[in-house]
Amino acid sequence: MAKTNDNVRGVSFLLLALLTISLQTVAVKWISGSYPVLQIVILRSLVALPFTLLLYRYEGKRGLPTTQRPRLEYARGLFLFLSYTTFMMGLAALPLAEISAIRNSGPLMITLLSVVILGETVGPRRWMALLVGFAGVLLIVRPGSASFNLGSIFVLISVLLYALTVMVTRKLHTTDSSATMSYYSTLVYLVGASIVAPLVILAGDMPGAHPSIAFLFRPWAMPTPVDFAIMAGLGIVWAAWMYFLARAYSLAQASVAAPFEYLGLPIDVMWGFLIWGEVPTWMTWAGAFLTIASGVYILYRERK
Repeated sequence: MAKTNDNVRGVSFLLLALLTISLQTVAVKWISGSYPVLQIVILRSLVALPFTLLLYRYEGKRGLPTTQRPRLEYARGLFLFLSYTTFMMGLAALPLAEISAIRNSGPLMITLLSVVILGETVGPRRWMALLVGFAGVLLIVRPGSASFNLGSIFVLISVLLYALTVMVTRKLHTTDSSATMSYYSTLVYLVGASIVAPLVILAGDMPGAHPSIAFLFRPWAMPTPVDFAIMAGLGIVWAAWMYFLARAYSLAQASVAAPFEYLGLPIDVMWGFLIWGEVPTWMTWAGAFLTIASGVYILYRERK
């Protein structure tokens, strides 16, 4: 009974995490037409960094987080920085439902990289599930068609980079706490964006470019008080998401909680419809169904 209660509590925290991170997605899409992506990343990281230290204190630690494996921490932070930035670039060009459907290919990417990088064994059934899942991704992205959008490539790159982050996290979790990893990744976000931003500013504005590209090269602007509050609030949202996610998987079994992550799709569909009047196409629904079904099957096979 105790294990069942822990699973219920863990799934509840996971749902809170999904709702919280969806607020970040909505906020970034809302202001993406007025500010460059790196300006948002820098301000968000400045606010988030102190919150990672609060999480570190919450774990009972003192001082600044330290690590025995700095190279892995910096690599993880770099992958996350690039993943977050390319994801935000995709947000500027695509409906929320389509973005969420593509993101559901994450477990497929992680399984594939587990074979390539970690040498894990995957049986023929899971290989078939991978093929079905990636067929679903092709239905959503529709490369070569008139409806193809470059933004979907940025979201796919984001998913691939996030899968690489998971690979590194698997190696780090035995020595570094969640707060330590959060601190180093946020630090890399801040340093990385501060290095790249001047180069992007020197390149100049690209007003006629694709929305994803324009989001990267847009000139910096003084935010309005409301937009400044939104950007700063992203740091708080990120810290809350990290906490809820850590609590979810510390309470619930991963095999129980992981399938509930797919509820992020209906949450994003809801926000897209309520705020921008977006209605997913049947191709998006079909691709999402194939991707989710294959992902759940892979989780089931891994549990067995």
